Amino acid sequence: MSEGTANPADALEARGVSRAFAGVQAVQDVSLRVGRREVVGLIGPNGAGKTTLINLMTGFDRPTGGAILLDGEDVSGWSPARRARAGLARTFQHGHLFGGLSVRENVEVAALGAGAGPRAARRRAEELLGALGLAGQADRDARLLPHGEQRKLGVARAVAAEPRYVLMDEPAAGLVETEVPSLIDLVRSVAEAHGAGVLLVDHNMALVMAVSDRIQVLDQGRTLAEGSAAEIRANVDVASAYLGGTGIAGQEAHV
Repeated sequence: MSEGTANPADALEARGVSRAFAGVQAVQDVSLRVGRREVVGLIGPNGAGKTTLINLMTGFDRPTGGAILLDGEDVSGWSPARRARAGLARTFQHGHLFGGLSVRENVEVAALGAGAGPRAARRRAEELLGALGLAGQADRDARLLPHGEQRKLGVARAVAAEPRYVLMDEPAAGLVETEVPSLIDLVRSVAEAHGAGVLLVDHNMALVMAVSDRIQVLDQGRTLAEGSAAEIRANVDVASAYLGGTGIAGQEAHV
């Protein structure tokens, strides 16, 4: 991730994207923009289309309409690997760790793949594992980590590649409440100190509200609302469709 001044025009964008599966619209005419040094929260009920949108933006799926742009270039036809080489990284809801490697080696491999030398890769791994409370697990087989710690390792791997944009899919799932602050600090650091854009998908409202510059809400594959954390908290449509009328403040109080 470059620490220099980002071009204001640089962004990861979905422009009017749609994705249909067997005639069912999982995502319909959704536009979303993530600029450099910006954290955009993406929330919505289960089945709203959040992970589908991440898959479309990272190349693991192709849109049936619309386009994906990376710093102004249409990358809709690019493979996930090509997008990764261009500076796009993501985390996954389920695993995707390197089996048989230690926790530290998983992070080092990601850094080496992004062009870091062995010493820099080791240093980057130690910094990230320390920031996420995984330093004591560094030599452990990554497959033996509890689910929540595997999620944190996935975040460390994505950030180790020093990408221009990071898409995080449920990084707080499986974490206990006391582990969330370290994740909040890391997400802020990725955007503020390292200049990357972050798209954050999570059901943990304390995390999303704490770090997001803007929040977009999906419901049934469409954009329901977007705005600041305060605007989303006060939106009655969001409270009804996503939170069953309890309001975001009620969700934050229970995480």
